[in-house]
Amino acid sequence: MNINELRLRFLKLDTPAVSDAMDSFGLYGALGGITTRVPGVILAGPVFTVQYQNLDHDGSTFHNAGNYIDEVPAEHVILVDNQGRSDCTNWGGILTEMAQLKGIAGSVVYGAARDISEIGLMSYPLFSTAVNMVSGKNRVHVTALKQDVKVGDVTVRNGDWLIGDDNGVLVIPADRLLDVLTRAENVERTEKQIREAIRGGMPLVEARKRFRYDQPWIAENSSVASHSYEKVKA
Repeated sequence: MNINELRLRFLKLDTPAVSDAMDSFGLYGALGGITTRVPGVILAGPVFTVQYQNLDHDGSTFHNAGNYIDEVPAEHVILVDNQGRSDCTNWGGILTEMAQLKGIAGSVVYGAARDISEIGLMSYPLFSTAVNMVSGKNRVHVTALKQDVKVGDVTVRNGDWLIGDDNGVLVIPADRLLDVLTRAENVERTEKQIREAIRGGMPLVEARKRFRYDQPWIAENSSVASHSYEKVKA
C-alpha cells in the first residue's frame, strides 16, 4: 500500500480513534503541548524531521534559519524540533507556500510559528507549541535532518507517521502503522454503531455493552438492528 492510500485512510479518522487503537497495543504517542493553528484541518503522513539549535551570533554576518524544505518529499509531514523554544519562530508564510507547492502534507513545530492568519487562509495543516512574530534568523539554525527527535518524553523516529487534528498530534511507530490503522478504523466503526443505537432509543449502558465499548477495536458486527430500541428488545 502506497503513502497516498494510507493517508486517505488516516484522513477519514480522528486522533481519539487512533489513540484508542494505540492504547490497545500499549503504545503512547501524544505530542504534548502541540496545538493546531488552523482549526478544522487534518494532518497525516510519514515524518521528515528537522533539528534546530541555538546560534551564537555576533551580528557581523547573516544566518538564515534553514533552507531544508527543498529536500522534503511530497506527502510527508515536517516535524521541526526547536526544543519547544517559544521566543523565536521556525515556521512562517513563505515556508508554507513552498510546502503547498511541493505537496507536503503539513508541519508540526516543537517551537513557535508565525504568519498564522496568512497560513489559515491557505488551509495548511500547521501545529505548534507556540506563536511568536520574532524571526529565527540569526537566532537558530538547522543542525540535522531525518534524525530521531524527542518532543517532551515522546521519541519520534524518521519514518514514523504523524496524525493530527483539533485534538492534537500523535506519532505512530512505522512498524505498527497498519496494525494501528486497522484497529482505529474498527474503533471508529464501533463508536458509530453505539451512536446509531442510542439514537434509536437504546440506553447508553446497553449500547456500550452490546458493541464492546470496553474493546472497541474488536469491531464485532452485531446482526441485531440498532435503528430502534423496540426492535432490539424484540
